[in-house]
Amino acid sequence: MWKSVASNALTLFIVILAVVATLVAWGRNEFAKPGPLADPICLQVERGASLSAVSRSLEERGAISDARIFRIGADYSDRSGDLKFGAYLIPAGASMAEVLQAITAGGQSTCGRDVNFRIGVASSDVILRELDPVTNSYVEVAQFDPAAGAAPQVYLDVAEDPDLRFRITLAEGVTSWQVVDALKRADFLTGAVEVVSPEGSLSPDSYEVERGSERGAVIAAMTERQTATLAELWAAREEGLPYDTPEEALIMASIVEKETGVPEERKRVASVFINRLRDGMRLQTDPTVIYGITKGEGVLGRGLRQSELRRETPWNTYVIDGLPPTPIANPGRLSIEAALNPDTTDYLFFVADGTGGHAFATTLAEHNENVAKWREIEAQRGEEAATGVQGE
Repeated sequence: MWKSVASNALTLFIVILAVVATLVAWGRNEFAKPGPLADPICLQVERGASLSAVSRSLEERGAISDARIFRIGADYSDRSGDLKFGAYLIPAGASMAEVLQAITAGGQSTCGRDVNFRIGVASSDVILRELDPVTNSYVEVAQFDPAAGAAPQVYLDVAEDPDLRFRITLAEGVTSWQVVDALKRADFLTGAVEVVSPEGSLSPDSYEVERGSERGAVIAAMTERQTATLAELWAAREEGLPYDTPEEALIMASIVEKETGVPEERKRVASVFINRLRDGMRLQTDPTVIYGITKGEGVLGRGLRQSELRRETPWNTYVIDGLPPTPIANPGRLSIEAALNPDTTDYLFFVADGTGGHAFATTLAEHNENVAKWREIEAQRGEEAATGVQGE
């Protein structure tokens, strides 16, 4: 009898083990296989949220098949206590394992909203975007000029969202005064800036920042990046350039930056000014005259007068010899590279050609022909503007 009981107990135990093994295998398969989510979603994990609440939300939104298996898998992988708050993009078909990895790995949010504070030469603006999880592309929600008045309500409604991400983007050719003036209106930054950074010392680039960052720290990061860029490119400079220091190269780069917005022209424009320096000619470039008038505090907003072209300032290269004493803007990497590795040309002159670029010349006679063509284009455009006729 006892043998029969023992045999039956052993059989039952084996059956239980088999059932448990089958359930474990099924659970592991459920945890690792592609999930039921048909379209990507943006999952918001609130600060202090529990794994239980998050798993229920995932199940309700169709991202996982079973909240209990998800929690068991998290416990089994020893990640149940690693939940990170934020906004996470959950792709279609993501397995429970992949979802768990996304919400426990930490780092920056992968979806939700972001703010790009763009500091431009003529104006600055704020762009609020939101990721569309279906297309995995950002959709602009609002755009406004922080100097023009109060922010729109759609921005104010999300301004305190803890998952809102921030970026500051400097356009090439902005002045240091423009940067400092704009940063004062960045409502997500803190701290005062008492002194304007030396002209040319800030790197036009895009910077990720955190809410509450000190303005001084942001400017320090911009300065550090520009210093590193200049040092790197100075070390790889062409031999025989007509300047002795990186600072002089930075001045040249700022002139190149303000003279052309066509990337392919930068090295050619730099060659003109370098040829002029080598030949002892004055640079005669309008942006330096403008800087002598504005000191970089905003834009001139009109054409130069003949009296201003003749007026002596430290930056008026129609009057002074050689380079001005400081940069006239913050040049980007491509302009610094152009100043340190220019094209090899015989050009001494250039003028706008009506396409957004310039016509280059080696002789004054050729240059005068190009100027005459440009004057004709200007006159034609003036007539079209006066009559309302659109050009071809």
